[in-house]
Amino acid sequence: MTSSNDHDLNENGLPDDLNGLRVLVVEDSWEVATALTRLLKTWGAEVLGPAATTADALGLICEGAVDAALVDINLRGGEQAHGLIDQLHDQGIRVVVISGYSDISVPQGKVAATLRKPTTPDLLLQSLRSGQNKETR
Repeated sequence: MTSSNDHDLNENGLPDDLNGLRVLVVEDSWEVATALTRLLKTWGAEVLGPAATTADALGLICEGAVDAALVDINLRGGEQAHGLIDQLHDQGIRVVVISGYSDISVPQGKVAATLRKPTTPDLLLQSLRSGQNKETR
């Protein structure tokens, strides 16, 4: 794992490692979604969302290309994101699952990483930059 001090910094002293990456945020908690959006933007990513449901997420995907997606497993109204993860994977979009639950199961090979809330910025950045399939808790 790398620390944020190892990343290239922009003129504001912020890492811009995700410069130009289009990231879809699928999260039903307003507080978590806002924090993720702010963090991703400081790294130079273009953020789509947040989306609180699968339908909202699919609508955003229709609006333009997506490079990666941060997806919470449990969405608004008790909806599970497993079908969305399958669709994102089938479209070649790198999926990083973020969940507050430790006992989630996602199909092997469908996600780039599984992060447990609360996660660290370093792990989040690493999971978005890495194309390797792995599980991080």
